[in-house]
Amino acid sequence: MNRLFHVSDIHFGAEDRAALDWFAGRVAQERPDAVIVTGDLTMRARATEFAAAQEWLEALGRPVTVEVGNHDLPYFNPWARFVTPYRRFRALERMIERPLDLPGISVVPLKTTARFQMRLNWSKGNVTRRALSATLAKVDATPDGHKVLIACHHPLVDTGTRSTSRTRGGRRALEALASAGAHAVLTGHVHDPFDVAHPTGAGPVRLIGAGTLSERVRDTRPSFNEVQISEGELHVDVHHMGLSG
Repeated sequence: MNRLFHVSDIHFGAEDRAALDWFAGRVAQERPDAVIVTGDLTMRARATEFAAAQEWLEALGRPVTVEVGNHDLPYFNPWARFVTPYRRFRALERMIERPLDLPGISVVPLKTTARFQMRLNWSKGNVTRRALSATLAKVDATPDGHKVLIACHHPLVDTGTRSTSRTRGGRRALEALASAGAHAVLTGHVHDPFDVAHPTGAGPVRLIGAGTLSERVRDTRPSFNEVQISEGELHVDVHHMGLSG
């Protein structure tokens, strides 16, 4: 059996230190095969926030892949946002959008953030054709028989949570990923966990959202997902801080 811990929206700068310590303790005790972080490591993409995130992630001592969230692009420096939006990620470069190949499982990244959009709310998701093509190429290269999990920040379609993603190109991307053989899409952004089977032309795809380890909770307390894959079956448990299990 493979076990993955899926966490999102840590928001260093507005992090919940008790939640971070609780999660790190669970990682140390249970030793998952990998940790998947689906975006928003930081609150305002400040260098100090990235430094704190790097220290915390490295201390977990497990393979980690990190997606870029909308909060991870510079907010207060237009030049940096448009010209060098990922410069502060360089210390984390080996973790960013890192494909993971584990026994029987491939985790493939998909970029859903944009430095600019033709709408007022730039926090919402956007899957460009270029980003989708890059991900589809990685899916095509996964070993035969692997369970393929897509990791991105924004839900590709909204799933009924209080917050929305309104991801442009999301439905098109979901159909293409399903046709390519993706089994599930792991996301964050909305700060509440969910797990639904979404119908597509190629069959249902699991949409799995993680909650938050920050102070910016919505309908649920700080939480993370434990994703188990055994004999080809995928099972998800949501662990909430302060609750058993």
